[in-house]
Amino acid sequence: MSRILALLYGAACYAVFLATFLYAIAFVTGVGVPKHVDSGPPTTLPLALAIDLALLGLFAIQHSGMARPAFKRRWTWIVPAAIERSTYVLASSLVLVLLFWLWRPLPLRVWQVEGEAARIALYGLCALGWLLVLSSTFLINHFDLFGLRQVWRHAQGRAPSLDTPFVTRAFYRIVRHPLMLGFLVAFWAAPTMSLGHLLFALMTTGYILVAVKFLEERDLVAHFGDTYRDYQRRVPMLLPWRRPRPRVAAAVPPMRSAGLER
Repeated sequence: MSRILALLYGAACYAVFLATFLYAIAFVTGVGVPKHVDSGPPTTLPLALAIDLALLGLFAIQHSGMARPAFKRRWTWIVPAAIERSTYVLASSLVLVLLFWLWRPLPLRVWQVEGEAARIALYGLCALGWLLVLSSTFLINHFDLFGLRQVWRHAQGRAPSLDTPFVTRAFYRIVRHPLMLGFLVAFWAAPTMSLGHLLFALMTTGYILVAVKFLEERDLVAHFGDTYRDYQRRVPMLLPWRRPRPRVAAAVPPMRSAGLER
C-alpha cells in the first residue's frame, strides 16, 4: 500500500508541476490567463518592488536550497528517498503558484515593438524558448527529473537508480545548459516589455547565471570530476558563442545524473 501511495503522490506532484508550467508560459506572455506579469491590484512602486523581489528571492532560495546534495542527504531522514524528488517538484510548483498569486504589476512600458511581423517573430521566438525548455528535459530524463521514475521504481520494489547516461546529444552538444537557455529566450523575447516584466527577466537571468555557474556546475564537477571538466572545456555554458572542441579521451565513460539537472 505504501508503494501505491508513493506512486499516486508522485503522479499528483507531477500533475501540479505540469499545470504550473503551463500557467508560467501564460503568466510571462500575458496571454490566456486572468493573472499575469502585467496584471493585478495597483500598488505603489516601492511596495510592488519589495513584494516582487521577495517572491523571486523566495523561489531562488527554495529552488536552489532544496537541490543541494547536503540538504537532500538530511531531507531524506524525514522524507523517504523514493518521493524526495516529487516533494521537491511540488515545493517548487507551490512557490511559483504563490508568486503568480501575489505578484504586483509594474505597468510602465519600457519598450514596445510596433511592426506586426516583428511582434509575431518575437512571439515565435518566445514559443521556441519554451519548446527548448521542455525538449531539454526529455533529452536528460524527463520522468526522472520530475520524480515519476523514482516512485515507479519504488512501486515495482526496485532500488533507486543513482545514475543515468551522461547526455551530450542534440542541444547538449551545443551548450551545457540548453534548458536554462530556453528560459532566457522565453523571458526576453517580448514584443511589449513592461517594467514588471523587465524586473522578472533581469532577476531570473541573474539567478540562472549565479545558480548555474556557482551551484549547479560545482555539484556536477564534484560528482563527475574530470569527465565534467572536459565537458566544460569543450562546450560553452549557455550561449553557443564558439564551436564545441574535440573530446579528450577519458578513462571513465561519461555519465550524468538527471537528478543534478534542476
